[in-house]
Amino acid sequence: MIPELIKENIFLEDGQIISIETGKLACQANGTAVVRMGKTSLIATIVISKKEKEGINFLPLIIDYKENYSAGGKIPGGFIKREIRPSDEEVLTMRLIDRLLRPLFPQNFLKEIQIIIYLLSYDINVLPDGLAGLVASAAVSISGIPFKGPVSAVRIIRFKNSFLINPGIKSVKKSDINLIIGGTKNSILMIEGEMKEISDNEIIYFIKIAHFFIKLQITAQINLIKNLKIKRNNLPVFNNLNFIYLKTKIKYIFYEKIYCFYKQASYIIREILLLKINNYFLYDNIILNEDEQNYIFEILKKEIFREIILKENHRLDGRSLDDLRKIWSKTNFLPSVHGSAIFYRGETKALSTVTLGSSLDVKKIDNVILQDQQKFYLHYNFPPFSTGEIKLLKGISRREIGHGNLAQRALKNIIPFKTPYTIRVVSDILESNGSSSMATVCASTLALMDAGITIKRPVSGISMGLIINFLTDEAIILSDILGDEDNIGDMDFKITGTKFGITACQMDINFPGSNYEMLLNSIFKAKNCLLFLINKILNTIKYPRFSFKENYPKICYFEIKKKFIGTVIGSGGKIIQEIKTSTNTNLKIEEKENLGIIEIYGKTEKQIKNAILKIKKLIVFTKKEKLYKVKIKYIKNSELIILLPSGQTMDLKKYENFKNFNLSSFLRKGDWIKIKSVKKNGKINFKRII
Repeated sequence: MIPELIKENIFLEDGQIISIETGKLACQANGTAVVRMGKTSLIATIVISKKEKEGINFLPLIIDYKENYSAGGKIPGGFIKREIRPSDEEVLTMRLIDRLLRPLFPQNFLKEIQIIIYLLSYDINVLPDGLAGLVASAAVSISGIPFKGPVSAVRIIRFKNSFLINPGIKSVKKSDINLIIGGTKNSILMIEGEMKEISDNEIIYFIKIAHFFIKLQITAQINLIKNLKIKRNNLPVFNNLNFIYLKTKIKYIFYEKIYCFYKQASYIIREILLLKINNYFLYDNIILNEDEQNYIFEILKKEIFREIILKENHRLDGRSLDDLRKIWSKTNFLPSVHGSAIFYRGETKALSTVTLGSSLDVKKIDNVILQDQQKFYLHYNFPPFSTGEIKLLKGISRREIGHGNLAQRALKNIIPFKTPYTIRVVSDILESNGSSSMATVCASTLALMDAGITIKRPVSGISMGLIINFLTDEAIILSDILGDEDNIGDMDFKITGTKFGITACQMDINFPGSNYEMLLNSIFKAKNCLLFLINKILNTIKYPRFSFKENYPKICYFEIKKKFIGTVIGSGGKIIQEIKTSTNTNLKIEEKENLGIIEIYGKTEKQIKNAILKIKKLIVFTKKEKLYKVKIKYIKNSELIILLPSGQTMDLKKYENFKNFNLSSFLRKGDWIKIKSVKKNGKINFKRII
């Protein structure tokens, strides 16, 4: 029996069509959906385990996204010739989908969930990551799992003063606003993007436009579900415990003690408290294992902490709602590097370093979607000691890739376009208690200025939080949130910008109930914080250094005629490699019109001068009427090989004045002769001087 295809179409204003379909592919998964727009196609599947996973107290959700090279008509590079580990771009898409879907699953649903999305076909005019949220939500909704959806996401850009929905890569590169926005029919859940110093009203305007198209996609999913007649599964309860009874009882008996823990935030007090709670329930013949204790305690702690903030209007560390933590920063923290700075904000400390390189150090991106070279890139490291933990260092985590990308987006548009250097920034988080990515932005701005990079303007970053009173709908916005405030709160809104506008943002909301006024208020408060932080940055270093440090690398550009490019490179690259090795420099040659542009990169002026001298010796025979003394390396009737001062060899027999001479009768190997260059009919010739 051939499976029946069920399909829904979404008609966009520009005439494009997005289709959602199911029923044909991957029928053994719990839910499958295919989304198509133009020639871009994605498939999403969801599989749910039959049993609950033991020993955990969190939602076991796994998101995987994979771009098949065949989708773009490519074969993977490298020796293995197959897709191996996820690229940074794929990891960023996984994070987008996770942030969109995770808040809408019941937290006490402990069956493993795996959602896999494949890019099946790629159209250069439609980027797939803007459709990934739609296809994932459709697959989840079809599966019947408990889910407060459907949801969707779109990419929206501003291009030539108008907006585009789910555009192609060429338009994105030329845009000044580039956002991916996700949400439900009634609220926004997730924002991710970069801008070129835009205002708060502009960003809200584009969020509203995106939300309109999100609603269209959600309506299509609802219609698809109706056609399939999906029934929701019953919601399992965490280990069948009566949480309402347990929470109420613990709250009544231990409220003051948990409040004391809130005041002191001590690990020892927490352990004593958990032991007392467990001992108390032994009298009721209720035995709690460690995971159950932690789960109940964390839920209760979250409730009590939220109550305290709402009632007392002050924070976990005693600050008022709008206060920032104490700030301290210093540049030139590591004198031997090209640029460095350390930035403290409370218990969050970021150390950023800047390294200047040549064009050979660019970050090359070559995947299904994009072939590009980045002259500016930022890497973010989050070691376990920063939070007092022990973990194996197994490579770069998804969090590190995501936070590094956010900081890179925040800074990339303030880097001078004409800088000759490749710039690598590394941020190491030495201590973390909330908003380490925003501390990275501040530390990296300072480090760039310390390195002498003439950035347009300083950039700072702040993370805003939110506590909602669901009984009164009162919303309290928190500036510069702590790690615990992030965990117990309803929003994490990271915003970066200059004094002229926003450069990047990342927002996650943990409940489906946000509104535009709340977002606008958060951005307005964040802007005041950004200006305050920019002043702190300028108090540390007012301007980028007027000159580079003593140990900075030097770059020189040297032009030669196009015909001499092969002479400088040599057979199999031997000559250029010899120049690199002997002068301790890096060389790169590019052909431009009738010239060869040589980029020479070295640590000292002397190294660069030595490299230039060697290149000049290679192309020495370029001037009219000049005398040279050369040594004979090899001689026969058909050949006269001479050794140039540069070490390169040349056959004089190919030149007109030497063709008809039998020089072996009066010259020997090792003899020195004088020759003179003669320019005739635009060509260089040589004649022997006796």
